[in-house]
Amino acid sequence: MAKYAIGLDYGTNSCRSLIVNLESGSEVAMHVFNYPSGEMGVLVDPKDPNVARQHPQDYLKGLETILAEVVKKASAADKDFSSDKVVGIGIDTTGSTPLPVTQEGIPLAFLPEFKENLAAMTWLWKDHTSYAEAAEITEKAKALRPQYLAKCGGTYSSEWFWSKVLHCKRSAPDVFNAAFSWVEICDWLPAVLSGNVDPLKLLRGVCAAGHKAFYSEVWGGLPDKEFLAAVDSALADLRDRLYVKAYTAEQKAGELSAEWAAKTGLKQGTAIAVGAFDCHMGAVGAGVREGTLAKILGTSTCDVMVAPTSKPLTDIPGVCGIVDGSVMANHFGIEAGQSAVGDIFLWFTNNLVPESYGKGPAAFAKLDELAGAMKPGATGLLALDWNNGNRTVLTDVRLSGLLLGQTLHTKPHEIYRALVEATAFGALTIINRVRQYGVRVDEVINCGGLAVKSPFLMQIYADILNMPMKVAASDQTCAMGAAFFGAVAGGAFNNALEAQKLSKVGDRVYLPNPEHVAIYKKLFALYTQVHDGFGTAAWSGSMFNVMKELIALREATR
Repeated sequence: MAKYAIGLDYGTNSCRSLIVNLESGSEVAMHVFNYPSGEMGVLVDPKDPNVARQHPQDYLKGLETILAEVVKKASAADKDFSSDKVVGIGIDTTGSTPLPVTQEGIPLAFLPEFKENLAAMTWLWKDHTSYAEAAEITEKAKALRPQYLAKCGGTYSSEWFWSKVLHCKRSAPDVFNAAFSWVEICDWLPAVLSGNVDPLKLLRGVCAAGHKAFYSEVWGGLPDKEFLAAVDSALADLRDRLYVKAYTAEQKAGELSAEWAAKTGLKQGTAIAVGAFDCHMGAVGAGVREGTLAKILGTSTCDVMVAPTSKPLTDIPGVCGIVDGSVMANHFGIEAGQSAVGDIFLWFTNNLVPESYGKGPAAFAKLDELAGAMKPGATGLLALDWNNGNRTVLTDVRLSGLLLGQTLHTKPHEIYRALVEATAFGALTIINRVRQYGVRVDEVINCGGLAVKSPFLMQIYADILNMPMKVAASDQTCAMGAAFFGAVAGGAFNNALEAQKLSKVGDRVYLPNPEHVAIYKKLFALYTQVHDGFGTAAWSGSMFNVMKELIALREATR
């Protein structure tokens, strides 16, 4: 009898569900729900561009919708499907995206006195309001607990848990004082489905805890109270209202409650896996293994690698964390990424591309066509991909985008090509860093809409990284990976590595063009010079050569 699993993927602008046949790995049905609040689901503040929050009610509306609808669609699409054949549910979300809750686990945003308060909402991963607190935590850790920083690349980020909580305490003390605890949404949503949202009892995932909250069993879990008190006594007090133990996503967080079974048409008691972040489950959905980098290309990117815990692994400066079990059991999960990729292209198309190029998908198609007809170096342009700060390897949200080399003749598609190249140069910078510290990167499997929709972008990545670019067969690798973890929690597989055998790579592989590789090596040298010059305090020298070398490359290629 066929078995099925459901993967739920909570992204920045929408959430989706996917039902997977666990014999064939085929995708039976999918449903998407767009968050109704704010700007494409994001609550912003016109007075502060660093604010990015979400309403937790959007998650619940989405949860009921995507589960109920995907069950209906699967029943219509597959005669063998029935809801009682679903063995498990896995959930991935963005992160760090913490939520302030009451002692009963109720989001503060649901209380009348906080219903309009942005600080009482979910603090979305790309909220950068806590950059000062992140810098403060980094400095305290350098002085008192350097081992904490060693496992997260050397710098604590404003995208992460403690900095956001501390900023809430200082900017919205009424919200902080009303919150009994804080819960990552990847932990809260499995708890909601199981009916156990008690913040002291619900299971927390090691993915969020390890990569964003300084959790490690090496030093006994969360940061010690002495360190937290040195940052702010309120954080030390909060530690007692968080958790002691964190779990891998291969473990069961609970079982579907009667309430949610009635809402969705699923069987009460269906296993629910411990939650994790989208990029980590997406990496498993794509087929990550030692030597394979899984690149989730979306509004931002996340690069995920694994290394077996049976081998020693050196700490890597600039990465977003090295965490035992954050991707799969018996492996260190290594996370890196870029804070903006698709977001840069969307910003450019929405704000700076003339109507003659079209709008929406038509504009992107035209840009791909015109930019793809050019040779590397022909634009004479060089960009930095820091429009939303730098996540890896500099970990600095106070950096911004840059475009060099424009003239009175520069065209929109030339700028677009330079922006795509910049994101690929940023990707190569990450790969160079992890290789420098002994991590193998033999191949790249790309996932997400950009990888599927833009052969132009994939070819540039192949040429700049000088490696074949593979693309995951599924458009929904995050949801696919979540389904794999649901299957493990439900007993269909022993572990994620076993479930991952169902993952598939598409037939098309993008191979490097040797002529383009040679030109991009010259451009990457200039990118590195500008990257280090604007991004690091240690760099010294001058920039007088950059514009002239860009002109020389432009003239040579044209």
